[in-house]
Amino acid sequence: MAYRPLEITLISAKGLKDVNLITKMAVYAIVSLSSDSRARLRTPPDREGGRHPTWNSTLRFTVPADADLARTDFFRILLRTERALGDRDVGEVRVPLSELLSGAGDGPRPVQFLSYQVRKTTSGKPKGVLNFSYKLGERIGAPAAPAPPTGYPPQTTTYPHPPQPAPKADEPVMAYPVGTSYGAYPPPYPPPVGYQQPHPYGQQRPYGQPPAGYGYGTAQPQPPRKNRMGLGLGAGLLGGALGGLLIGDMVSDAAAYDTGYDAGFDDGGSFDF
Repeated sequence: MAYRPLEITLISAKGLKDVNLITKMAVYAIVSLSSDSRARLRTPPDREGGRHPTWNSTLRFTVPADADLARTDFFRILLRTERALGDRDVGEVRVPLSELLSGAGDGPRPVQFLSYQVRKTTSGKPKGVLNFSYKLGERIGAPAAPAPPTGYPPQTTTYPHPPQPAPKADEPVMAYPVGTSYGAYPPPYPPPVGYQQPHPYGQQRPYGQPPAGYGYGTAQPQPPRKNRMGLGLGAGLLGGALGGLLIGDMVSDAAAYDTGYDAGFDDGGSFDF
């Protein structure tokens, strides 16, 4: 549907009914469009004019551009006065929108001056005259609807990196790769080393065999520690054995020497001189 701007200038009113008994009236006007409850504007009050207020106030609206579509719409101009105990209605004017759009082309329409009879809101009897003017703007297309507000961030298409494949049983366990970007899954843990049977009680573990692993991969063999105490004890025992053998040989030689000496002495005793 096409639309066009409309400006209504409320100029003045004459011969209104005085609805205040004591104070002077301060009349203002409220203008509304019957087909749009949001289109409701008002003028400032005139506190000096009394029954003959003057405003010269311009109000702006947006109305349908075609008179046929607006034949049931009308402007209601309600005149009210301020009071200490609550504002009170003075009178009203109803202007059919089709009369304002009749004969207007697609282009702007110059200012037009009109006067309407003011009628009482309760009985409809005429009391006073309202003077105003209006001006139509150019025909325009349908106004663009505003985008609905949203509090969600735009959707992204970034996906995390796929997880690392699990290593095979016959492949050596490698170090973890360089850390990936935030959001990637951690690499899987390598398979644990199989459980080894413990050695029987009292039997020493074979030299160079590593202990059963509980962590990642096969543990590196540890170099054997030097047992200085065992080396010293072995050297002492070896020295003692060698000393015993030497002492035994010396005792045997001494015994043999003693036996030979005695035999020689006995033989010498039989020497003849």
